[in-house]
Amino acid sequence: MSTDLLNNIISEIEDKIDSTDFNPKVENSWEVFYLWDWIAKVSGLRNVAYSEIVEFENGARWIALNLEEHFVWVVILNDFLSIKEWEIAKASGRILDVPVWEALIGRVVDALGNPVDWMGEIKTTERYPVERVATWVMARKSVFEPLSTGLKAIDALVPIGRGQRELIIWDRQTGKTQVAIDAILNQKWQWVTCVYVAIWQKEWKVARVVEELRKRWAMDYTIVVTASASDPATMQFLAPYSGCAMAEYFMFNWKAALIVYDDLSKQANAYREMSLLLRRPPGREAYPWDVFYIHSRLLERAAKLNDKLWGGSLTALPIIETQAWDVSAYIPTNVISITDGQIFLESDLFNSGQKPAINVGLSVSRVWWAAQIKAMKKVSWTLKLDLAQYRELAAFSQFASDLDESTRKQLERWKRMMELLKQWVFEPVTTAKQVCSIYAGAKGYLDQVSVEKITKFEKELYMALDNEKNIIASIEKEKKILEDTEKALIKIIETVAELNK
Repeated sequence: MSTDLLNNIISEIEDKIDSTDFNPKVENSWEVFYLWDWIAKVSGLRNVAYSEIVEFENGARWIALNLEEHFVWVVILNDFLSIKEWEIAKASGRILDVPVWEALIGRVVDALGNPVDWMGEIKTTERYPVERVATWVMARKSVFEPLSTGLKAIDALVPIGRGQRELIIWDRQTGKTQVAIDAILNQKWQWVTCVYVAIWQKEWKVARVVEELRKRWAMDYTIVVTASASDPATMQFLAPYSGCAMAEYFMFNWKAALIVYDDLSKQANAYREMSLLLRRPPGREAYPWDVFYIHSRLLERAAKLNDKLWGGSLTALPIIETQAWDVSAYIPTNVISITDGQIFLESDLFNSGQKPAINVGLSVSRVWWAAQIKAMKKVSWTLKLDLAQYRELAAFSQFASDLDESTRKQLERWKRMMELLKQWVFEPVTTAKQVCSIYAGAKGYLDQVSVEKITKFEKELYMALDNEKNIIASIEKEKKILEDTEKALIKIIETVAELNK
């Protein structure tokens, strides 16, 4: 071979090497090689993050949950039936997020923030990630503002503060959802934005809740997030996180927010289903090992922010359904250990007509006095202990032939207090009126009123207080019962009690 020809070949090789891109931009996409029960395996995806959105050729969006060496497990968000094996999937580079803004208020949306109420598109300008690290402890402030639920049995005995996490727990059909809905209704004049998250609920039940909220003008400050029983388990798992992101928007914008998770035991069941399909090793009661973490990272996002962050708050009311009164089961014990208190409902109380059916002895709030105004503290500071003693004494009195006079009087007074704590559904009561009502019972002004007339007495007392507005205005302004206010209140109570003897 001549020297000139060799030089030409070398020159061509050098030119080709110089023009070659050794760092080509490789599209992060590959093929689906396994598809079953809204779960897919995708091979070849590079640099995919946990909870990253994976897009398919037909526009379907899935989410990456298991990251393994040679493939990625993704789970459905929409359009499962349109996906075929060997279809191309592409990593989007975006972590799952949802729309947030005031435009969501009054709407019913799914776990992705898409409207499901047939009221048109929701136009928002911001989006928040579904998963977020909880607010740092130094950015928080101690709970000191009461969040009034409008339920005497809660506001007097198990008070809730803004930024608290208060668990509502017991078996099915004991009024758990009703307690949460009444709490939402009572926020109408409290300037609190509410988010109700329905997980694994029947669609007709969610529609009924929305209709009740709409009839009472509560949808003017409420967002409903639903993942019904017919939705994929992925949506049921994500719904609480999506609802929390929407509520956090208001917390970070200097407002107070309340979120209800109805209920987290259903979310845990959905996560168990997902984990078993993803071949994750099962643990106690077949739940995966990290089931505690899915609830802790959600509930820890509830907080009362400090003044440097403008003092917004997010209060959480998670609901847990037990099976046959077993509060020692895996999920109930997990959530009890995470929350700042528990409201235990009771089937026997509910069936006997004591509604809300709150078990005073078991229920507790760990912020207690910090979440009550001085007026409520004054009238209720011994009430919880008295009612707990009443249940024991009432059980004992069934077997005792004779009771001394003082014990009999105590039982009669406590019977009237239990009757006074009953409340009709969808009828929350303002804190000032609660103070007046409980004051009448605790001070013995109802001892001469028959138990059957307690409800009538209470309604007439509220009507009299509406006519004498100075008493209510004074309690609401001063947060305590002034001497002149107390004298005027006693006069009204005695007048109404005399009419109901």
